[in-house]
Amino acid sequence: MKRSEIREAIFKVLFRVEFHPQEEWLEQVDLFLEEPEYFSGVVEEKDKEYIKKKTEDILIHIQEINEMLSEKSKGWKLERMGKVELSILRLAVYEIHFDEEVPTGVAINEAVELAKKFGGDDSRRFVNGILAKLA
Repeated sequence: MKRSEIREAIFKVLFRVEFHPQEEWLEQVDLFLEEPEYFSGVVEEKDKEYIKKKTEDILIHIQEINEMLSEKSKGWKLERMGKVELSILRLAVYEIHFDEEVPTGVAINEAVELAKKFGGDDSRRFVNGILAKLA
């Protein structure tokens, strides 16, 4: 899988867990990885392991990520944000602050691309604005 496809899968898992209680999040990660309809083509086991590891790491840091987002999104409580945008922002904040493999510019650009693909008309501007404050 390409990095962008892996990032999209991680976004989808983060979006999915948003609809479940926190104590079920890790189980939801496993269930997502077992469902082939979420992937285009065959997914190698190493890619699934990478998706699982990164998603679980994001969930471990979720409180810190949420605090960073709350601080920079003045006038926008996390509960008020769309789940698509919130999931994209969480992934990008993780990549910017906790993942040394991903340059900040790449994290922001990829988040904007996810917002274009999965969000509403103003999603990309919203995501870009919040991430610009964080970067």
